[in-house]
Amino acid sequence: MELAAIQGKIYEIRGCRVMLDRDLAEIYQVETRVLNQAVKRNMERFPEDFMFQLTDEELQDWRSQIVMSNSIKMGIRRNPYAFTELGVAMLSSVLNSRTSIQINIGIMRAFVAVRQLLANPPGDWVSELQDEVKELKEYIEDVFADYNDMNEDTRLQLDLINETLAELQTKNRHMNKTRNPVGYVKAEE
Repeated sequence: MELAAIQGKIYEIRGCRVMLDRDLAEIYQVETRVLNQAVKRNMERFPEDFMFQLTDEELQDWRSQIVMSNSIKMGIRRNPYAFTELGVAMLSSVLNSRTSIQINIGIMRAFVAVRQLLANPPGDWVSELQDEVKELKEYIEDVFADYNDMNEDTRLQLDLINETLAELQTKNRHMNKTRNPVGYVKAEE
């Protein structure tokens, strides 16, 4: 399996980078229940910092990360186990075959690559992000400046309209004289 495919199966749960039992079973090409049975037979090799079972809340968070909500379609009947890097390393002693050893080496490389990427992001990537953030800040400042200018212009125009209406009302009051009614009936004098 390719390194990138394995890296895509590494999640951040409880502040640790972990892989779930179902993903490990897929990589090792065994059923999830077979992997879990092998682990349960050797529980003394898997303390809490090597492996833990997800809580219901963590499972919901994980489901939202992978955009799946139907546990029936996912084949999950119980909360999955999460294996830390140390737990994955211990799996090679539990699943003792040539295939599992080779796969385990690939998984260890994926964990190391993820750790290195997070510890030392590529310089050009960081500078590119900084440039984008700077451009966005400048754009937002320009938009706010235009918005403020537009608000000031609008306020001035509304003030002018109100003044004009007030003048028209006073002018209308002064010019308001009695008029003859319209129609065929003559007004009484």
